[in-house]
Amino acid sequence: MFAPDGATVRAWRPDVPGLVEVFHARFTHHAYPAHTHTAWTLLIVDDGAIRFDLDRHHHGAAGSAVTLLPPHVPHDGRAATPAGFGKRVLYLDPDVLGEELIGAAVDHPTFADRQLRLRVHQLHRTLERPGDAMEAESRLTLIGARIATLLRSGRTAADPPPAPSDLAGRLRELLDAHVADGVTLRAAAAQLHAHPTHLVRSFTTAFGLPPHRYLTGRRVELARRLLLAGQRPAAVATAAGFYDQAHLTRQFRRYLGVSPGRYARA
Repeated sequence: MFAPDGATVRAWRPDVPGLVEVFHARFTHHAYPAHTHTAWTLLIVDDGAIRFDLDRHHHGAAGSAVTLLPPHVPHDGRAATPAGFGKRVLYLDPDVLGEELIGAAVDHPTFADRQLRLRVHQLHRTLERPGDAMEAESRLTLIGARIATLLRSGRTAADPPPAPSDLAGRLRELLDAHVADGVTLRAAAAQLHAHPTHLVRSFTTAFGLPPHRYLTGRRVELARRLLLAGQRPAAVATAAGFYDQAHLTRQFRRYLGVSPGRYARA
């Protein structure tokens, strides 16, 4: 599906346990703002190159490498070449790899592993064919095992992922519980018995995003799921917590480079 700036996007939710979404795209000018996902993001670049920041550290993705972005960790993305980039992405259920590997993935988000690259490519090919769900599930199992082995091989027992502060963690739980209906900063501060300024600073320090940007990202994530389930953008806007369809479209374009309608049709 073509977007006005020449970008192409294709997205769908396969009937394969462990896979949240498949996303194929080619962008020339779109730049992702800093955001998080609740899923693991497993991507390969077919042409061009991507620059991205993960947890405030600079990285790149291109060629035969495989990139893995862990859930709940802020990252952005933009083209590293004038011609843009083409990528294929798998969003994996958090349980496919487990939270204990998040710290290792933050430290080493890129794998120069040709076998893994081939397996991810083969899984994408399988997902494009109807009726091959069992093959796709089998390939995903092998990919998960390979990634876990690679992450654990470069990790010691002395470097567990840093835990967020208790206050920041409780605020994230509160936001996650009110993605659609929302919660005001004043109400959150009163419920968590903290000053609003301290609440914002604690959350931003712990998660790399201010609370309002985290909530917007979660709403866009929810909108993606509803659109792929066949709901119309106008209904999705309300269900995902946006003020109206124009508000949804503005934020959706900012995060994904295409409108909700084009994304759904893709």
